[in-house]
Amino acid sequence: MTLRGRLTTAFLVVVFGPVLLGAIFVALTVATVSQDRAAERLDHAATTVRTGIGAICRQLQASADAVAVVPAAERAAVARQLVARGLATEVEVTPVGAQLASSAGETARGDCAEPANQQFSAISATATAGADKITAVQSVDADFLTRLAATSGAGVRLGLRDLPEGRTLSPEPGQPLPLTLSVPRSNPGFLYAVLLAVVLTAGLAAVLVARWLAASTTRPLGDLAHAADQVAAGDLDTRVPIGRPDELGRLAATFNRMTRELQAYVQALTASRDQLRGHLAILGETLSSTHDVDRILRVILRTALVATGARAGLVLLLDPAGEKLMPRCAIGLTGDWDAPELPALPVGSGILGGVAAAGEARRGHGETGSVEPPCRTYVAVPIRAPLIDDPFAPADSTPATIGVLALYDRVGGDEFEDTDLQTLRTFAGQAGVAVNNVRVHEEAQRLSLTDPLTGLWNYRYLRESLRREVERASRFGRMLAVLVLDLDHFKGVNDTYGHAAGDAVLGEFARRIRVGLREVDVAFRQGGEEFVVLLPETDAYGGAIVADRLGTAVRGTPFSIEARGEITVTVSIGVAVFPEHGADAQQVLRAADDALYAAKNAGRDTYRLFDSPTTAIGGPQPPRQARGR
Repeated sequence: MTLRGRLTTAFLVVVFGPVLLGAIFVALTVATVSQDRAAERLDHAATTVRTGIGAICRQLQASADAVAVVPAAERAAVARQLVARGLATEVEVTPVGAQLASSAGETARGDCAEPANQQFSAISATATAGADKITAVQSVDADFLTRLAATSGAGVRLGLRDLPEGRTLSPEPGQPLPLTLSVPRSNPGFLYAVLLAVVLTAGLAAVLVARWLAASTTRPLGDLAHAADQVAAGDLDTRVPIGRPDELGRLAATFNRMTRELQAYVQALTASRDQLRGHLAILGETLSSTHDVDRILRVILRTALVATGARAGLVLLLDPAGEKLMPRCAIGLTGDWDAPELPALPVGSGILGGVAAAGEARRGHGETGSVEPPCRTYVAVPIRAPLIDDPFAPADSTPATIGVLALYDRVGGDEFEDTDLQTLRTFAGQAGVAVNNVRVHEEAQRLSLTDPLTGLWNYRYLRESLRREVERASRFGRMLAVLVLDLDHFKGVNDTYGHAAGDAVLGEFARRIRVGLREVDVAFRQGGEEFVVLLPETDAYGGAIVADRLGTAVRGTPFSIEARGEITVTVSIGVAVFPEHGADAQQVLRAADDALYAAKNAGRDTYRLFDSPTTAIGGPQPPRQARGR
């Protein structure tokens, strides 16, 4: 069979077949719905009629009871009122002895409480009051049946009859009447005729359209197949002629647009490759020329975005406690994540927290938590510190995770691929090396500026900090207090208890200094047992208060040294203030040192405030025992 024949047959099967099946289904559905609708109407009418007659019976019983409860002399009047109000057609008050005499002349009627299989022209309810029998009667006439039909929505006939579209109601307690209900039957014949006409018209139209479609499709498809062969051979300049603006015309236009976009994509790949080379060169230059972590991470993140085609990215590093991920730089994020201070993420919570906790990369669709950046797709890999070649480390040890590198919403694809994951792992490795190098550099710099024994800043950092604080105080017109502290008779501690005990005393002394200072105050170990404290924005009075507090903290509690017991130590302190006691850093430090010597000469265990190059003043000297050097 030719392509034209196959297209014609396929079109007829696909189009005309469902139309024919749909017409049959509609016809069957219409018949079923018509029957179900009639049954529903009969059920509703039966319920309504039973409810209505039951209400009438209760009304008759209530009327009979109402007459029975009044005195005998008033029963006739009450009966007339009930009839006048329409609660019953007739209310009879009959002596019990006269019932047999009058029963022959009564109209046939049924008692609501005692159903019988016969036709009645009235229904009644009775009540007994002494020697009288009260009977409330409701006539079952044409008006009564008409009211029932109007209420139920169906035809109501007295008696049991077999009707095709009917329902019989046999007598029962509370409903003594034999009734037949009926509803008119719908005739969907006209609808069947319309369905048949629609099916025939659709079949004829389907045949004509199928022949035309097959004839108009095969010719352009040949041109499209030839052009596809040329593009497959590498000729991206091939174009398909567009005959008509129909589906095949749009297909040809789409093919032409595809070849143009393919050319542009090849050019973009070339440009992206060159751009990636440029970013890699910038990355290498940045890694080798700076120790700024944020700058390095931003360059790495930008390079990763270019390499993978992601729209946005985020770099997070673990806090010192290892409990939270702190965002360090973000590019292209939206919403709250555009804020300068990004929220921290708990380790183990959400996608990024899970990557940090497990140390395993993850990628997928937008499953991030409420506290993470919203996205359609994501890929996240752990940033690890480089593994140090330690001969004492276990053979199966793995580098520690120090952060997470995440990218979001890959351009031109629904999901990140395995190649993107491998690329991101490479950049995460570079980030780990860069962060570790910066931290090693910062630690080396810190060690070069701190005293290893006490943990305080050393003399090298003292000179830089004092110069900086003096310049700041001079610029803003504020004061700077300088304290020089020296432990009294410290040589005796070393000689008596040993140098290990002396080192322990120095460490505890440094701790007490830190406890007694503000957060902005800075303490230094200048050398040996001599220390320096800088108190920004503090005058002479404030410096004297701090000096007295530090002296009390040292004097008041002996130093408890393991295996050596308690050692009592005191400290002498000299206080000087910039710019009152010196015009520059060296002068004010020298003034504080002179004040220290004045405190030593005054008997130690006290402080002195610099007064002149030869004298210093201070508060009252606390009582002390005589001490030797």
